Amino acid sequence: MELPSLAFAVWIFVCFYASVDGYPSGKVRQACTSMIPCHGSSPQLSPEHTITVNATEFNPGDNIEVHLFGPDFEGFFVQARDAEYLDSPAVGSFMLVDRRLSQLLTCGHTKNSAVSHTSKAKKRYIKVYWVAPGDAPKHVQFLATVVKKYKTFWVKIPGPIISQPNALSPTTLSHATSEAILTSHPVSHLSKPFNASGCGSTKFCIRNPSNCDPESASCFFLSFHREKSSVFIEMSGQSEGYIAFALSHDQWMGGDDAYLCINEDHRVHVSTAYLKGRSPPVLDIENALEDVSWRLVDGVLQCSFRRNVRLPADKRGFDLDASYYIFLADGEASEGGQIYKHHRQPLITNGIYNVTGLPQDIGGSRSPRLIKAHGVLMFVAWITTVNIGVIVARFFKPVWSHTFLFGKEMWFQVHRMLMLTTVVLTSISFVLPFIYRGGWSQQAGFHPYLGCTVMALAIFQPLMAGFRPSRHAPRRQLFNWFHWSTGTTARILAVVTMFLGMDLPALDLPDPWDTYTMIGFVAWHVGTDVLLEIHSYCLVRKVEVIEDDRVQILQSLTSAEAEGRLFKQIVLTIYVCGNAVFLIAFLAAVNQM
Repeated sequence: MELPSLAFAVWIFVCFYASVDGYPSGKVRQACTSMIPCHGSSPQLSPEHTITVNATEFNPGDNIEVHLFGPDFEGFFVQARDAEYLDSPAVGSFMLVDRRLSQLLTCGHTKNSAVSHTSKAKKRYIKVYWVAPGDAPKHVQFLATVVKKYKTFWVKIPGPIISQPNALSPTTLSHATSEAILTSHPVSHLSKPFNASGCGSTKFCIRNPSNCDPESASCFFLSFHREKSSVFIEMSGQSEGYIAFALSHDQWMGGDDAYLCINEDHRVHVSTAYLKGRSPPVLDIENALEDVSWRLVDGVLQCSFRRNVRLPADKRGFDLDASYYIFLADGEASEGGQIYKHHRQPLITNGIYNVTGLPQDIGGSRSPRLIKAHGVLMFVAWITTVNIGVIVARFFKPVWSHTFLFGKEMWFQVHRMLMLTTVVLTSISFVLPFIYRGGWSQQAGFHPYLGCTVMALAIFQPLMAGFRPSRHAPRRQLFNWFHWSTGTTARILAVVTMFLGMDLPALDLPDPWDTYTMIGFVAWHVGTDVLLEIHSYCLVRKVEVIEDDRVQILQSLTSAEAEGRLFKQIVLTIYVCGNAVFLIAFLAAVNQM
């Protein structure tokens, strides 16, 4: 790697780690050259703070009073530089007046060549002394970076220029200073909400839900309109914190080109960023965006901006004339504009698209197809097939004991078929998240651990059934107990696992209706189970005749159960229909994701 590239990489690395908390202690040596705090935001345009000095001329060895004052601020960074070469290293050294508020720093090879804050405590006035060095340049200008709060700061606020006696006039230097500190483009306010006119004909649009109206609070909207060598982009959605989209080469976060609109104290800051894995985005100091506008009304955040289709080689960002997966996300942000992880799964397009190519009007999904399939298969297996199989074995043994299917009692064949179906569906569903994630997920809490336990029990149950003792063997009672306890444990854990899984961002089911649906099904199954148990108990009581303090059994339990055949079949039919209703409701919810 060449030296300039290495230096740039080191600068990005330092800024990424420093941006977590900024520099509350004032140890800002990493910013000695640029004087830019790595706070992941663009500097403000019009300074609110002022630098003054007590002299206009100096000689080597002189002490010059330097004052920095203005509205409350948390941090500052002051240097003196050659006024003719503001990118040159700091010159001279400083002496402190109040060590509680300020501290000396060494930038480059010059000791005590900068002054910064000692804490985040608010301050309004700083006074220090600058000592002119023996090799001082002809003209020296004082520069200051001031941080009002984390995302609000000014970089290289120009201070007075002082000169050595008989030096040429410094008036020609002020224009260069102004050019050096203006790094942001003007920002305006949108007068009305976006609309979907032109979607699919003149501009590329993504809407969630599909075909929603951008003027609706529930609509997330993103559009791209190519205009010669640039693209005009509109983005809107309901969010109190931020909305963002990213261009990606795959359907995973990491190595992506992102664009964020962040609500900072009821003002919207628009920034480009780079996504590195699942880490917080690294916001660019200098935006490549123009014509930035925003609107914030009733919790709906809207922003628009323009970006060139292709960027210069020294700018980080993807060219817009290529095809990418597109992410659309929203989340919370602090009052200072610091963003937090999105609270739900981002919308991701199902394929790659060229936003500057043929205009289209598409939707997307906040839940990947493999995760949808995982949820549906598990629901069918552990809400439908396994429970019907249990009811058949528990209550229909005497009803279907004299009916045979493929040489075996009908209840046994139906039970076995349903249980094997459960195992097959569970096995297929089990591998889908691993295929999607490419390994183990660290973001899913207890869900994957319980899921692995359910999978193990589901495999163990039919293996144990393969070694079932004969009906009258001494160990049959022990087998029956193990078979029942293993199956019951698996069913309970499966329901718990599904409750946990429904709240995961990757599935993104409508809350709280997903929870209500599961609670409704559990109540439906327990109610059916209790009804059949009461019916069985009533049949047993019906055939008992109490006479002379003796209990005579007039019928066998098997024949008594057979009397309830019609009732049980009706209950089973209603139960299966109810399960179908719950399954349809679940599929409808999944289909909307």
